[in-house]
Amino acid sequence: MVETEVIIIGAGASGLMCAIEAGKRGRKVMVLDHANKAGKKILMSGGGRCNFTNYSIDPENFISNNPHFCKSALSRFTQWDFLALIERYRIPYHERDHGQLFCNDSAKDILNMLLAECTDAGVLVQLNTHIENIERLTDKFHLKTDHGSFTSKSLVVATGGLSIPKMGATPFGYKIAQQFDINVISTRAGLVALTLQPEDKDRFSPLSGIAVPCLVSNKRQSFRENILFTHRGLSGPAVLQISSYWRAGEEVAINLLPQVNLEAELKSLRRQKLKSHLKSILDDYLPKRLFGCLLPDDILNSSLQDLSDRQIHQVSDQLHNWTIKPNGTEGYRTAEVTVGGVDCDAISSKTMESKKVPGLYFIGEVVDVTGWLGGYNFQWAWSSAWCAGQYL
Repeated sequence: MVETEVIIIGAGASGLMCAIEAGKRGRKVMVLDHANKAGKKILMSGGGRCNFTNYSIDPENFISNNPHFCKSALSRFTQWDFLALIERYRIPYHERDHGQLFCNDSAKDILNMLLAECTDAGVLVQLNTHIENIERLTDKFHLKTDHGSFTSKSLVVATGGLSIPKMGATPFGYKIAQQFDINVISTRAGLVALTLQPEDKDRFSPLSGIAVPCLVSNKRQSFRENILFTHRGLSGPAVLQISSYWRAGEEVAINLLPQVNLEAELKSLRRQKLKSHLKSILDDYLPKRLFGCLLPDDILNSSLQDLSDRQIHQVSDQLHNWTIKPNGTEGYRTAEVTVGGVDCDAISSKTMESKKVPGLYFIGEVVDVTGWLGGYNFQWAWSSAWCAGQYL
């Protein structure tokens, strides 16, 4: 039997960050993980460069059944606090679109920094350890694993969500919550590509590889970014973003030309007596293959002078308000995050501790807080983990 003060389940972003903070406070901390490497999702994120935070972090960038829950943690450990740690380790980084921050060299820089901090704080990280049973007896947690038994006064669940199971994702964290009668908000894949209905897939799969800047919307949210046509459906930043807000059976509206008023442009060109065919005019705005899929040949081959106001309106409406009903998503297999999770109403926003079970904490992606694409989910991991680490 190994006795310690804090056991953290999960050696990912939130688990390591929490271990560092608790270790700094003199706690005896052990991190357990079933994987053979720590921080696997850190290493694969951002194409191997890790989009570790964003210059602009706001509670509105997060999805939760309790939208106020994330405010406390995000305000107490900010992106600037994490950047101070990055800069102390002299890790070179750069900004991309929308304030996204990436390592110049490798995501390994972030993981190595966290592991170095763990070592400095006296944290023990034990991998290849499968937990078979968890019990709470008197005021301690007892864990039975395939590498012996462990006890601790505090137990932190930092197991992540269901996204990318090939990297080791499991529902284990939700099962722990349910074991202790803590509510779990139903989960779904987020930041994930959308698949199309069979007839739409047949129609649009030849466009695979085409990317265009768009405004993608549903009833709850809209994002202006690129979309990417794939063999199975739609991807790209705007689609990944809207997927976290999309529910089965809903339509998605796509404005393929958010930067112009096409109807006004076409009418202006017609007044100028331009005799070009519509397809040669649209060629300046969109890829031929794309508008060729959306508009009938007889209209495309018509001279602009021959088009009525009604036809111009219909062309404009089709390209500004293309509406599609996805068949589904690519699922957890490729999803970057899991929407839903341990109910925020069951956790203290200040400490991340269960309101029902003293000494039991939930941090990171396992909690019902999901960030946008762009470093927000890592910032939630750092912030929620830091908060818990101050109270363990």
